[in-house]
Amino acid sequence: MKIVIGGQVEKKEIEALVKQHGGDKVETVVKSDLDAAMMMKSGGADYYLGACHTGGGGALAMAITLLGKPQCVTVSMPGKPPVKEKVEEAVSQGAKAFGFTGDHKEKAVQFLIEALLDR
Repeated sequence: MKIVIGGQVEKKEIEALVKQHGGDKVETVVKSDLDAAMMMKSGGADYYLGACHTGGGGALAMAITLLGKPQCVTVSMPGKPPVKEKVEEAVSQGAKAFGFTGDHKEKAVQFLIEALLDR
C-alpha cells in the first residue's frame, strides 16, 4: 500500500508514525499538498494523509479540489480527537484522503493504518 503524506504540519513525524504502524506493508512518500493530491488523482498512491491546525483546511483543501469531497474525510479537529469507529467507517465507505490536526497525529495515524490494513 502506498501512502502519500501532504498537509501543512508535521509531515516527517506523520511519515514515521505510518512506518511504525504499517511496517513493511506500507510505502510512504512526502509531498507538498498539491503534489500529493495530484499523485492521488493520477493513481500514484493509494491513500493520502495530511495534518493541519484545523484537520480539514490545509490538510485536505487540495485533495478535496482534485479528488472530490466524497473521497476526503476529516478524522479529527481541534477539541475533537479521532474516534476509532468513525475512522473505520470512513475507510469501509471508500474514503481515500484523510485529514487531522497535528496534535492528534499519533491516534489518527494508528487508527487509520489499522483500518486500512484490515480493509
